[in-house]
Amino acid sequence: MEMLWPGFLYLWILIPVLILIYILILRRRKPYAVRYSSLSLIRDALPKQSQWRRHLPFALFLLALSSLTLALTRPTSTIKVPASNSTIILAIDVSRSMCSTDILPSRLEAAKSAALTFVESQAADAQIGVVAFAGFAAVIQPPTTDRALLETAIKNLSVARRTAIGEGIVASLDAIAEIDDSVVSPYSEIEVIPLPEGEYVPAIVVLLTDGVNTTGIPPLLAGQLSADRGVRVYTIGFGTDHNNTIPNCGFQSQGSSDQFGGSFGGGGGFRREIDEETLKQVADLTGGSYHLAASANELEQVFKNLPTQLMTITETTEISVIFAAIGALFVSLAIAFSILWHPFP
Repeated sequence: MEMLWPGFLYLWILIPVLILIYILILRRRKPYAVRYSSLSLIRDALPKQSQWRRHLPFALFLLALSSLTLALTRPTSTIKVPASNSTIILAIDVSRSMCSTDILPSRLEAAKSAALTFVESQAADAQIGVVAFAGFAAVIQPPTTDRALLETAIKNLSVARRTAIGEGIVASLDAIAEIDDSVVSPYSEIEVIPLPEGEYVPAIVVLLTDGVNTTGIPPLLAGQLSADRGVRVYTIGFGTDHNNTIPNCGFQSQGSSDQFGGSFGGGGGFRREIDEETLKQVADLTGGSYHLAASANELEQVFKNLPTQLMTITETTEISVIFAAIGALFVSLAIAFSILWHPFP
C-alpha cells in the first residue's frame, strides 16, 4: 500500500497526547465520600465489567481518529479487477500436415469445429481475431465481436506449406496492438518497456499447431516479445503420436501459392511430431499454459477449459474511503456505547 499524502501521518502524534490528557482528567477528579450501612450493598450496586465499559468509548474514539487520519493520507492499492472487455486471438496452424486424417475428418476440420464451438461460448463483448500461419502468418480476421465474420473466417481456413509458429505469435501481437494502445506492435520501432512480472494485458493468444517451427522468427523469441507486452500465450499441441497418414488436402500438388489454400510442390517433406518442449517453454515464458490434444473431443475440452473468463487488469485504486468508513463506524460505536452505558441524567 502506498500513500499519496503521507505527511498527514504526523497527525497520529495527537493520539498519545489525547491519551495523556484523558489520564490527567481521570486523576484530577475530586474524590468524595458517602456513608453506606453495608459494603455488600455497594458490591451489588456496582455493574459488572464497569472498568472496561468506562474506557471502551474513548478507545473506540482513538481507533476512529487513527483510521480517519490514515484516510487523509489517500492510501492506494494495486488490485486486479475483471477486464471490461477482452481480446482473444486464435492462431491456427494451417500447414500441410493439418490435412492428416489421424483425427477424422482431418486435423484441420477438427480444429475448425473446435474453434467455432469456442467462439460461440465466449461473452458477447469479447473481441476475437483469427490468425493463420504456415510458411508465413496472416491476420485472417481482425479482432471483432461479429460472430458471423469469425465463423466465415474459420470455415474458410485452408493450408499452405511449412510451419512458422513464431510468425503466428508475432502476427497475433500485431492484431492485438491494432485495437489496444497499451500493446506495442512487434513491427513498430517504438521501444517496449516490459511489464512487471505477473502483470498482463486483457488479451491472450491461443496458438494451435501440430508440428515444429520450420521457418521465420524462432518461437522462443516471439514468446519473449509477447511476455514483454504482457500477452499470455496458451499453446495447444494437436495430433496423435507417430502419425502415418498421408495428407489429403483435396487438390493437386502442382507449383505453389503465396496464399493459404494454394497448391504445393511435390513430396511431403514436413515434420509430423509436435515440438512439445518449445510449446511448453513459450507458454511458461508468457504466463500461459501448454495443452496436448490427441482427438477432436480432447481439443474441444482444451478450448473449453481455457481461462478466458478470468482475464483481469491491474489497477492502482485509492482506498481512502475504506478507512473513512471504518473511522465512521468506530465513532458511531463510541457514541452509542457512551449513551447506552452513561446516559445523560
